Amino acid sequence: MLSFVKNLSIAQRISGSFISVILIGSLLLSLPIMHYSNAPATTYFDHLFNTVSMVCVTGLSVFSVGAVYNGLGQFIVMCLMQIGGLGLVSLISISYYSINRRMSLKQQEILQSSIGNNSIADLKHYLFRIYKITFAIELLVALILMTDFIPRFGWSNGIFNSFFLAVSAFCNAGFDNLGNNSLINYKLNWTVNLAVAFSIISGGLGFRNLMAIIDLCKDWLQQSPHKINLLKRKLTVQTRLVLTTTALILLIGTCSAWILEFKNPNTIGRLNIFHQGLVSFFQTVTMRTAGFATIDYTKAGNSVNFIFMIQMLIGGAPGGTAGGLKLIVAAITFLIFRAEFRGERRVSVYHRMIPTQLIKRTFTILVFFFTILVIGYIGLLEFEPTISPFRLLFEACSALATVGVSMDVTTHLTTGGRIIIMALMFFGRVGPITVLLSLRQRSKKTIDYARTDLTLG
Repeated sequence: MLSFVKNLSIAQRISGSFISVILIGSLLLSLPIMHYSNAPATTYFDHLFNTVSMVCVTGLSVFSVGAVYNGLGQFIVMCLMQIGGLGLVSLISISYYSINRRMSLKQQEILQSSIGNNSIADLKHYLFRIYKITFAIELLVALILMTDFIPRFGWSNGIFNSFFLAVSAFCNAGFDNLGNNSLINYKLNWTVNLAVAFSIISGGLGFRNLMAIIDLCKDWLQQSPHKINLLKRKLTVQTRLVLTTTALILLIGTCSAWILEFKNPNTIGRLNIFHQGLVSFFQTVTMRTAGFATIDYTKAGNSVNFIFMIQMLIGGAPGGTAGGLKLIVAAITFLIFRAEFRGERRVSVYHRMIPTQLIKRTFTILVFFFTILVIGYIGLLEFEPTISPFRLLFEACSALATVGVSMDVTTHLTTGGRIIIMALMFFGRVGPITVLLSLRQRSKKTIDYARTDLTLG
């Protein structure tokens, strides 16, 4: 058995590990001991769907977690979300040590690019820092949530619910155990909204960038705070690009949602200006692949829902808990268009040139991602003829980008539709990494052919 595992590629190990966790988790959650005695009737397929969503940190669910699973079941759900959030980074890292370091230089390059670490030598230290940062942020967010949940639910339930929501938020999972309406009942609660938003953003920034920010803060405290250039000197190009892109998306997304919905009485139209801003900001944050909802998307306008779909597909930063295309892919795509419109020969950012190889990988990921989306969407159209095509597209984007928001579609899907959504969630969580891994297994051809000109349009 061990020799069989050693012969598997890294991509195969990642996929196999996720499938194993999904199967074990679904079997555990289907046991009666995990359910309330008065829980609604469910099937194994229901639990399988939810488990795929938990491990792939999506958030789409065919029933309410809090209505079916008891305390033990909800603890298993929390563990599955944690495994799903950290598992991808951990599995890639641990695979390096599981084969006694018998890896080629090419495989080591794959690991470095996949987990966002520049050095294989300190991989154990890097992984340990990931765990420390994760548990520290989750503990901090849970403590903040306790200030609201303990008076509301009592000590035991308040503490447990706080940790459950903190883990779900940092892992960008989108599950909650507070009822059937996600966080809609808490849309005016500043404590819950800001704590969850902070956790979502932290998980979506990527661990490498979080470490850089933490190190910068340490240096800022140790050195003179008047050194304005400290930020530029300490942060890498990737971290600066991630932070800039994140800030722009949050700003543009918040303003767009606010402007498009401020007159809609079914979403934020009846709220005061401060609560309108809070809801608009939170919805922009949660579209980074978190999946919590503070509005009913079926009552929002198609224009804002379309913008939400774009935000879902962009996703978060690489090397973190978020899904989607990733911020770097979106940023490089924008930089390519900017360079073309300006007539520049090279694509650059912050006075650094982006290699042609990286540009080719970017378009490979784009083609892969949208090919899977189109195939899944066509399948949903075939299996779900009674559901609005726009809502199906919203559902497909949410599944592939591992977001977890829905326009009241998930619970009405047929068996075929659920299978497609499960496949989209799995590809969305595991697929982009496997594509990057396969890109490294290239032919050794060094033949240079004569150039040719083609008409584009």
